[in-house]
Amino acid sequence: MMDFYEYYKTWRDFPIAEYLRSVSESRVLAILQKERLSGYDFLALLSPAAEGLLEDMAQKSHDLTIRNFGRSVLLFTPMYLSNYCSNRCVYCGFNIDNAITRHHLSYAEVEREAQEIAKSGLKHILLLTGEDKVRASIEYLCHCVRIIEKYFTAIGIEIYPLTTEGYRTLVENGVDSLTLFQETYNETLYEKLHPGGPKRNYRFRLAGPERGCAAGMRAVNVGGLLGLDDWRREAFFTGLHADWLQNRWPEVAVGLSLPRMRPHAGTFQPEFPISDRHLVQVMTALRLFLPRAGITVSTREGSQFRDNILPLGVTTMSAGASTAVGGHSREEAVSTSQFDISDERSVPEMAEALKAFGYQPIYKDWQLIGGSLS
Repeated sequence: MMDFYEYYKTWRDFPIAEYLRSVSESRVLAILQKERLSGYDFLALLSPAAEGLLEDMAQKSHDLTIRNFGRSVLLFTPMYLSNYCSNRCVYCGFNIDNAITRHHLSYAEVEREAQEIAKSGLKHILLLTGEDKVRASIEYLCHCVRIIEKYFTAIGIEIYPLTTEGYRTLVENGVDSLTLFQETYNETLYEKLHPGGPKRNYRFRLAGPERGCAAGMRAVNVGGLLGLDDWRREAFFTGLHADWLQNRWPEVAVGLSLPRMRPHAGTFQPEFPISDRHLVQVMTALRLFLPRAGITVSTREGSQFRDNILPLGVTTMSAGASTAVGGHSREEAVSTSQFDISDERSVPEMAEALKAFGYQPIYKDWQLIGGSLS
């Protein structure tokens, strides 16, 4: 079977802009009556013509989400282990050329950070690092996981891409989910945005999620960083990527994230900002195309906007977040964060907000007992 890059190439040169201009409202209405959508249908839902039917899309998105996920939202928080990085990504605060305060958690600091986060009641944690394979080695990560597994039932990673063997080592040591954003699916633009460092290898990063699936990850999450390229194109290839993973590994819980560019250390400004309304169009189009996929909306978005889009397809939200290394527990001046947070609500505040909208905040949704899920 072809890998995703080979599948991506079958769509790469498709005249997306021309197709989007050709879509009519009647075509969108016909698509909204269908139970299963093709890639062409999905692309049509991202068209300008579909904007006039956003309410219809939102209603069907809501109905599909309730049918597949109920009125529940899983809560998690990121835990930054290190912000040392060897890449020169022009849009990222961790860029090696940025004069920021760097820090790398010792094992004692990892335990203190885990203890502090655990006080919130959260059971899902996402570990993040910059791409520094010496400070954030696989051995270091495995040791960190062994420390924090006393406090959390689900441990995910959002780190640099690994080989299948590397992912398998982390799975064997207690990691169960992988988040890996392609940043942009535009291969030519990707090279310009990543002028130096190992992240410059587009194909190795693109194949990371499938290597994670092959290594036994329970869940894999993909996405593009909205703002780097035309949002319609990025949303389209994000959806194709998730669909391909679902079809290839039906046993893996495949999810998507919709991160927008946020202020960060450095001078880069996105050329393709996406409005709130267009982000809603992306979310609802993805839900209609991928009814079983989880959709994560992080604290990059403001509290009011997150509350408003809650019924439209969201299944996972971060809460009580800090994007600085040791940001939950270090008393001294913390390291520079990766990007600015918009929704600063604590976990209890986020849980109460969800309840007020008739949703159940979920702190723990699975556990491995004796080799089987419970």
